[in-house]
Amino acid sequence: MGERIIAGILLAIASPLLLVVSSVIWVLSRRSPFVAHRRVGHRGRPIWVIKLRTMWEGKGTSVRRFQLLERLEDAGGDAISQLPLNPRKLPTDPRVTSRLARICRKYSIDELPQLWQVVSGDLALIGPRPLTAEEIETYYRETAAPLLSVKPGLSGLWQVKGRSRLTYRQRCRLDLFMIRKWSLGLYARILAATIPGVLTGRNAW
Repeated sequence: MGERIIAGILLAIASPLLLVVSSVIWVLSRRSPFVAHRRVGHRGRPIWVIKLRTMWEGKGTSVRRFQLLERLEDAGGDAISQLPLNPRKLPTDPRVTSRLARICRKYSIDELPQLWQVVSGDLALIGPRPLTAEEIETYYRETAAPLLSVKPGLSGLWQVKGRSRLTYRQRCRLDLFMIRKWSLGLYARILAATIPGVLTGRNAW
């Protein structure tokens, strides 16, 4: 319950920013400002993870009616380099064509809508990030079971230990370590480290 209260307070603080940024995204893209990606949640339950849209082509085209949220069956995820066994997120993604979108991604503004999902109970503030089915099959496989045994989170150990520069192998190792060593102290340290990490955009792209 305490987590939901914290997330609710943070969401209230972030609401003016979300309103402004989502409006600008709709004007620039002429598409829904929010997208929902299908992920695998606690105990394998499918969940829809909501983000601000950061990928669109050109100046966008006119739409017949306003659509607030678009659900994407293909979660897409982060752009992955072609390293065969140890992929990592690319520093530049050709699908991100707007400077605003790049800022949103660097400072995690695009993930602010997930605070509502913490309030609703689908996500925790701290926990392993929700994975796509493709990520599980390709990169995690048998190591995914302990990750799915707990509620996925908005932030976690690998987000404060290297974030975008880490490979999937490194992310998995840190997530598993976090689950094995879980404690209130570790939770507090990750939460405290998340705030400066988001504000500075360190290791994020």
